Amino acid sequence: MLKKINIQNKRAKFEYILMDQFSAGIVLAGTEIKSIRDSKASISDSFCEFNDSGELFIINMFIDEYSFGNQFNHQTRSQRKLLLNKKELKKLFKEVRNTGLTIIPLKVYINDKGFAKVLISLAKGKKIYDKREAIKNRENKIQLDRLNKK
Repeated sequence: MLKKINIQNKRAKFEYILMDQFSAGIVLAGTEIKSIRDSKASISDSFCEFNDSGELFIINMFIDEYSFGNQFNHQTRSQRKLLLNKKELKKLFKEVRNTGLTIIPLKVYINDKGFAKVLISLAKGKKIYDKREAIKNRENKIQLDRLNKK
């Protein structure tokens, strides 16, 4: 029985204005993929960053220790390399350096072949007044739904 894995960063849409999205592979150890398949991971505090050699890494991603792993278990928070095409990496690198955008992970999922993938997005941080407006719109929508239900 195939279980659908879908680990999301729910605060991303509230905190950032999302732009381009990319699907990236992720380099994992054996116990890390087992924990992801058990849905014991979190990307709420994580972000992506380039190192000196131009490789993209996801920073501060939490993957819980595998319960049946012994001394070969992994660290819960560490840098994990993301796999993208060279063309996509160059585009992301240029956008981050020139325009000051950031790269954030939106979702971790398992594709049809069984590989773990991360949906990343170029994002621009929202200002406080944008966040207030989003809260106001959400509350108005809830009130309208209540009135329509009655």
